[in-house]
Amino acid sequence: MELNGSAVTADDIGALGLVNFGHFTSMRVENGAVRGLSLHLDRLIRDCRTVFDADLDPERVRELVRHALRGSAAAVVVRVTVFDPHLELGRPGADAEPHILVSMRKAPPSPQSPVSLQSAVYSRDMPRVKHVGLFGALHQRRTAQRNGFDDAMFTTADGIVTEIATSNIGFIDTEGRLVWPKAEVLPGTTMRLISQARDEEVQSETITLARLNQFVGAVATNAAVGVRAVARVDDIRWPTAHKLIDTLRAEYESIPAQQL
Repeated sequence: MELNGSAVTADDIGALGLVNFGHFTSMRVENGAVRGLSLHLDRLIRDCRTVFDADLDPERVRELVRHALRGSAAAVVVRVTVFDPHLELGRPGADAEPHILVSMRKAPPSPQSPVSLQSAVYSRDMPRVKHVGLFGALHQRRTAQRNGFDDAMFTTADGIVTEIATSNIGFIDTEGRLVWPKAEVLPGTTMRLISQARDEEVQSETITLARLNQFVGAVATNAAVGVRAVARVDDIRWPTAHKLIDTLRAEYESIPAQQL
């Protein structure tokens, strides 16, 4: 873990834990390359302007990530967190000077086993920003896991499906098309890359819990694991061996990675 390219002290990240105001992106890095790197950088730039009313230099981000990796070829998940350690709880409106925290963990194997989801009425604050305010999402994930599921799938009070705690969800209709929920969600990099690759084959519709039995499958997508089959949502179960799931995974993994 490094802050602005230097080793981190407790004082450096105290504000991140106590004030908890910032934004981030997580990317899977293998051999110094990232699938969808430009999308991750665009997200950081956009969110920095939204959260801090400040500009962020993408080349500086790349430099700091390279420094933290130090040429390692191992597959890791790198998280780039942008926050201001001097911003105070009582004065979040002060001018900000964003700092860049780079942390990493071992990348999980891919593909992952199918995931089971429990629906929950919940909406993240500012859903289109990948911010550090994860308490509500993790609380819903914990509740789902305590009830025997792997994760939580969020819906509105009217039962409109939005997203998974830290992933997007897409559904497979009877015609074999991929359908994303039309809702206020975080547009994930994996979701965007898949949509770009498939173009007109991808649909976006309002999907409700009452409609789930009309679909023949579902996938969860995020940058850490790529494409993951969804085995069930609540009492709705789907076969996890589906031609489109295999195709989506193959298409995603064939997208060239960009060098840091």
